[in-house]
Amino acid sequence: MKRTLRFRAYLPDEVASEAWRHIDILRQIRNHAVRDYYNSDFNDRPSDYDQHEKLKDWNSRWTVFTAPSQHAAQQAISQIHSDLETLKQRQKNGYTVGRLKWQAEGEFRSVSYNQSSRFNVDHNTGGDRFVRLRLEKIGWFTIRAERDVPPAEDIDEVILKQETTGDWYVSLVTTVEDTPDKPSVSEIDSDDCVGVDLGITSYIHTSENLSVDTLDLSDEYDRYAREQRKLDKKEHGSANWEKQRQQVAVAKRAIRRKVLDYQHKLTTWLVTEYDVVTVEDLDVKPMLETSQNAKHKQDAAWSRFLELLEYKADLHGTHVVQVEPAGTTKECAVCGIETAKPLWVREHSCPACGHTEDRDLNAAKNILHRGLKQLGAGCSESPPVETALPPFTPQRETVDAKRVVEAGSPEA
Repeated sequence: MKRTLRFRAYLPDEVASEAWRHIDILRQIRNHAVRDYYNSDFNDRPSDYDQHEKLKDWNSRWTVFTAPSQHAAQQAISQIHSDLETLKQRQKNGYTVGRLKWQAEGEFRSVSYNQSSRFNVDHNTGGDRFVRLRLEKIGWFTIRAERDVPPAEDIDEVILKQETTGDWYVSLVTTVEDTPDKPSVSEIDSDDCVGVDLGITSYIHTSENLSVDTLDLSDEYDRYAREQRKLDKKEHGSANWEKQRQQVAVAKRAIRRKVLDYQHKLTTWLVTEYDVVTVEDLDVKPMLETSQNAKHKQDAAWSRFLELLEYKADLHGTHVVQVEPAGTTKECAVCGIETAKPLWVREHSCPACGHTEDRDLNAAKNILHRGLKQLGAGCSESPPVETALPPFTPQRETVDAKRVVEAGSPEA
């Protein structure tokens, strides 16, 4: 499987200037290729190979196109066709899709190479924390090696990107060969399985009655709002406006980093603690469009949480099962009878069997039962609490989100 390692990069001024010049030219090549694609006859649209051939003619017509690595230019064109395939797939799945958009200056911010002859790695820098990296036609620069940097021959792709904050980062894509095997269904112990209910009051609530609070981002959002107000007072496009724009980007990055760090630690804990993790297969987009709590759900970033969970499950040999979320809150975890209740009612009380417990805990148990049944892990048609969980309800334990953020990365 593919694994991406991200490092902070420190480019000398002349290298940074050249890298940004190449990126902007690649943006122009990308825009020209998009225009060429849509201007072609609908039944005779060019492939990426066709446009790679056309690139030679474009270079003759616009000599500036020859400045960056031609391999990087081909990569920019290939990315267009990868994006087009994604749009076609989404359209097949019933989504309304449009065309690829023209990218203005500053919107295209990266350059990529996927041939080892186009880059080089030098570990002989005289220090343990830094490694030098060279990219074709851009030059040498330093990256901060907070983890082992693989040799060039073991790297599948290098992506250099400048963030909106002005900082440079390098992503190294590698192939992980020796990933642990997932345990067979017959060997799975019910004690090593967990159901996870995603929420707003608590970020996750497990079938073992562990509740992890959502992050308090009020201070970060206050800072972001202050920086944005300062930006509004600057003359658009001026030097002071650009400096303040970067401050806004830094404030926004602080929010993004805090949420991502939080998600990394939670997902790592889940896949290392359990053999089976069952979660809801949420369709987040309509929830953001219709809910009054859309901002809180966007902060929760559930889609990315699920992506990280799947990704890390493959690295650690854990089964992740996504189940249909409809009815998990209404259905009783003991008798299976559905009982409708408004969102503000936080306790499940079954009128049929009299079972009473926390609303989110009840949902997490149902999610676990559905996941085990979907996985085929020895589940019968018996009530979920009898087949997958102990017959008692453990006392609820709540974990403050601040403890998760400050605990340090489990992967360190």
